[in-house]
Amino acid sequence: MNSSLCVSPCSSPPSAAAVTPNPNSMQPPSILHLAFNQDADCFSVATTDGFIVFTVDSYGETIRRNFSAAGGIGVVQMLFRCNILALVGAPKSSRKKVMIWDDHLNRCIGELLFRSEVKAVRLRPDRIVVVMMQKIYVYNLSDLKLIHQIETLENPQGLCEISQMGPAVLVCLGLQRGYVRVERYGTWKCKHIMAHNSGVAFIALMNDGKLMATASSRGTLVRVFSTMDGSLLKELRRGSERAVICSLSFSSTAQWLAVSSDKGTVHVFSLKVDSRSLRTYGSQVAETDKVAPLSTSRLSFIKGVLPRYFSSEWSVAQYHLKEGLKHIVAFGHQENTVVIIGTDGRFYRCKFDPVVGGEMTQLESHNFLQPESNF
Repeated sequence: MNSSLCVSPCSSPPSAAAVTPNPNSMQPPSILHLAFNQDADCFSVATTDGFIVFTVDSYGETIRRNFSAAGGIGVVQMLFRCNILALVGAPKSSRKKVMIWDDHLNRCIGELLFRSEVKAVRLRPDRIVVVMMQKIYVYNLSDLKLIHQIETLENPQGLCEISQMGPAVLVCLGLQRGYVRVERYGTWKCKHIMAHNSGVAFIALMNDGKLMATASSRGTLVRVFSTMDGSLLKELRRGSERAVICSLSFSSTAQWLAVSSDKGTVHVFSLKVDSRSLRTYGSQVAETDKVAPLSTSRLSFIKGVLPRYFSSEWSVAQYHLKEGLKHIVAFGHQENTVVIIGTDGRFYRCKFDPVVGGEMTQLESHNFLQPESNF
């Protein structure tokens, strides 16, 4: 095992209490992290007080755990709706430790310790992925055994995703600017895709691992690739002004892609791609049994070919929010709906017209940091 980390049971297992929010509290906790679970039927909120879990389809709070004595929780990652979660401490405590939390037992059941700050954590039923600034560690979830290490470009945002169905597919930053690495654990094949000249600011992956979306660091272009052969399937234009992309999300059938940015607009794009029909064609990217050398010569032709065969497409529907805040978006289980959560503590459910398009209709809105009776 690499000397930069160790695995252990919780030496002094922390526990948390279920707490009821004080309706008279004038100062809600600060939000440190927001995330939807793998099928977007729940979302989690990490705060300076601890963490909270809400259901999406029928909005409501289901879990609230208090870690205020430890400075709160910096990252919380769910595993669908099961009792196992991954927690990372708040900046005031330790961002160098990942806790495996069993909410049925209300305690930590294992730890992964590191020598530097954890940027992100990803879960699937058989894996836990820990993302550091320039390295990614992949473990078996059952015994926390380290099975793979990946070197990456500097990754302050912790960009990495892993599929949820079938053999694991992991996507992360490559070792050169603008490249994304695709790791297929079923075959131990590795691909490198040149996604953007300006660098990669965000990555999303379909749950089946067949489609990947990437956003440029300029925030103007989003591209959709097949992870099976590296081919570019769609190029989408968010806008002409620079923006920080906050989230990308596929609909369950890959018919739609939602994009949110710090400009305060959520966009929904039509993809017209059925991931179930994708097949493996001759690769346009480097591929080896383990780690492929980065080869720009094999990809250089793409720059000249793309303008002739692809045109940027604009969004079908939009929803406008307050600019300058971070909002993340996912598709709702109700037809043609999206769910949006923001660092201002607001939850929105909106409906879009797939034919007419235009501005979405807000169906409901809640403040998830304070009781509804406050409003």
